[in-house]
Amino acid sequence: MAAKISKESKTPYVFLGRSGVKVSNITLGTVTFGEHQGRPGQSDEDAAHQIINRYVEWGGNFLDTADMYGLGNSETIIGKWLETQPRDKYIIATKCRCGMDLENNVNSVGLSRRHITESIDKSLQRLHTDFVDLYQAHHVDDGTPVEETLRTLDDLVRAGKIRYIGLSNVTGWRLSLLVETTKHLGLNPIISLQQQYSLVSRESELEPFQVCKAQGLGVLPWSPLKGGFLTGKVKRGLKPTEGRIGWVADNETKAKENAPLWKSFDDKSFDVLDVAEAIAKNHSKSVPQVAIRWLLQKDVVSSVIIGVRTLAQLDDNMGANGWSLTQQEMQQLDDVSAPPLAYPYNMVFSNNTDRVNPAANNFYVKSTSNLKSALNV
Repeated sequence: MAAKISKESKTPYVFLGRSGVKVSNITLGTVTFGEHQGRPGQSDEDAAHQIINRYVEWGGNFLDTADMYGLGNSETIIGKWLETQPRDKYIIATKCRCGMDLENNVNSVGLSRRHITESIDKSLQRLHTDFVDLYQAHHVDDGTPVEETLRTLDDLVRAGKIRYIGLSNVTGWRLSLLVETTKHLGLNPIISLQQQYSLVSRESELEPFQVCKAQGLGVLPWSPLKGGFLTGKVKRGLKPTEGRIGWVADNETKAKENAPLWKSFDDKSFDVLDVAEAIAKNHSKSVPQVAIRWLLQKDVVSSVIIGVRTLAQLDDNMGANGWSLTQQEMQQLDDVSAPPLAYPYNMVFSNNTDRVNPAANNFYVKSTSNLKSALNV
């Protein structure tokens, strides 16, 4: 039986970065829609539409997809749903960059003007819409000058095919370069960064998220449960065998015998899980709800992207709203999940512990105070 949705538990709406558009603070990611590279647990069209409808019941208005999800299958499924809905109620985000038909077309990849303009037209056709609200560069493309990419995205805004520009999976220095180049050229601004971020993947706090805070970009965390690790189903010292994470572990083991992905979950990762489980028990919540709630209470985050295979998983994830972690619990999770502090960060932070001067408007020092505390520097 589906969980009863109270007014208090419905998703609130927040501004997406410094833009004037409001989105639900939990985004429905759709990589699980349609057949995709042989992955288990993918949703067919009917199941996907049920998930979207239930997400809307929770108050959700933000759907995230990409052209490469199932090589267009995900966008097609969303498009068939969207054509029966009032378009102005929903925020639709998609992405381009990945190879779509490399066997037949060597230029069907990257962030060139040619590939971007071709990609957006095909995405709009699959999505049954005249525009997408957020168009994101899925990955970096070292084969195309950043000016070409940024001017093309700006042209698409001016043409009305996209409303806002976002990025995904970017290093700190490149993000800064892209933002400053956009300013220098007088182009429409970048408003968001979609980045892997969770209790066991916090590396982006050190550089990319500092740029986001300084420039007003909203962060859209993907894989908030680290591929299923933060569900609590993976046990210390044991290779996962069930569900998607079991499939990933099996395939990674076959592909990389010396360093399978599942072995990246070390003792520190399980220490994080132990703390999350204790906090979840204290609140009568699930571990996934605690992991998502931790992200929702980070000031750089606009909306957390979830991916689900069932209505039960959706209801559980959406239950991250309507309650809060205490300041002490946030600190506990920050402390146990703090990433190693390598050079030059250890030197930068330790040399500035007594040099915090609000009047100097030194953004970097002020904005890293919580991270410095968590890292004990």
